[in-house]
Amino acid sequence: MRENRSRVNANITGSRRSRLPVFLLAVAAAVSAAPPSSAWAQKVARGATEKAKARSTLVDAGFRSESLQREMHYRVLLPAGYESSEKRYPTLYLLHGLYGDFKNWSTLTHLADWAERLDLVVAMPDAGNSWYVNSATKESDRFEDYIVNDFIAEVDSHFRTIRDRRARAIAGLSMGGYAAMNFSIKHSTLFSYSGVISGALDAPSGLDERISEFREGLQNAFGPHGNPNRSANDVFLLLETSDKSKLPYFYIDCGEDDIFSGVNRNLATRLQEKHISYEYHEMPGAHTWEYWDCAIRRFLVVLCSKNFVHRSYLPECDCAT
Repeated sequence: MRENRSRVNANITGSRRSRLPVFLLAVAAAVSAAPPSSAWAQKVARGATEKAKARSTLVDAGFRSESLQREMHYRVLLPAGYESSEKRYPTLYLLHGLYGDFKNWSTLTHLADWAERLDLVVAMPDAGNSWYVNSATKESDRFEDYIVNDFIAEVDSHFRTIRDRRARAIAGLSMGGYAAMNFSIKHSTLFSYSGVISGALDAPSGLDERISEFREGLQNAFGPHGNPNRSANDVFLLLETSDKSKLPYFYIDCGEDDIFSGVNRNLATRLQEKHISYEYHEMPGAHTWEYWDCAIRRFLVVLCSKNFVHRSYLPECDCAT
């Protein structure tokens, strides 16, 4: 089953695509967690007053991860009315990008505004520059185990979540978008929806050759080319052997001028070929927080439309829909 292909059909060819190599050179130094522009930072800051009025609550916490054998920090966005209710809520696990941290989504986007009236818990872990995998070179860096075994259990045990696959979604940007896809295939019993935003989907297969700045970190995570950890975490190879009936619904969103637009289009094509349920959004924009702010709102709209989460109100915005 495929849905919403009209945007990619309209945008996959044309003048914007021809300019991608120049754009790649311009942003290679800060691709996976591009800092916000000053204008964007000011726009988010101006929204602080409105956020202060929001009835949703941000909670920072920490716990000792057994998989990592260290203290890890995270942030949770609790919905309006959480403190006064006794009901349980679905959970969105939201992953940061390279060079980012667990505070990014709540400080560099309008996430609290978008989710203010949604019956949804949003859990945001910290994972450093790990690529969210069990490292091929550092035995102590078992970040996949940390997320799927430790972090989900931590959130379920300390917050009133619905502890079931049908009430869990995962999403992320760039490095986190890759991880959301990787986890969704390898641990499909955990999540019913997966959001891939500007996903760095070629991380284990060739990104270190494409952008040399990332080579050391990628080789720490996946090992040198030929290491089994590469193929074990290659989302395109994993799709070949996956049971499509057990996979979550995939939401893919990437800017036309994003350096990962090509690999995200390839993923959409592969999902279509395998008749896996998905939708693909490609809008004007690049690898920026401005784009990601709009993309996370679009993903929340999809979760509402699929009845994953109840919506009493979702603020209007300037984003393309």
